[in-house]
Amino acid sequence: MSTLVAVYGTLKRGLSNNHYLQAATYLGSDTLHTISLYDLGPYPGAKAEPSSGVEVEVFSVTAQQLQALDVLEEYEPEAPARGLYDRRLFNTRHGAAWVYLYNPPVPGLVPILAGGWQPLG
Repeated sequence: MSTLVAVYGTLKRGLSNNHYLQAATYLGSDTLHTISLYDLGPYPGAKAEPSSGVEVEVFSVTAQQLQALDVLEEYEPEAPARGLYDRRLFNTRHGAAWVYLYNPPVPGLVPILAGGWQPLG
């Protein structure tokens, strides 16, 4: 059985962590108006906040692939609020997909309310 994930940062195609999704099935892109991104330097973090539309890529993953993503994102299933990221289902045009949400506060950081995050360099 597969699960959907919507990614917005280094897991996107062509970026540094996309190798985690190499064996996953790419379903397409979408724009979510229910998340905002914050540039954390080497990667972004998403918050469940309204936006003008954040670009995501949606993949179908196996349970094993989802578990590998959980490790990468420091998601703690037994105590999600303690991990670096939590994950929550959001509706995409491809179906309900997990989105990793950044847990720590982001005071002083300017949100990316439209488009997507781009790595420096």
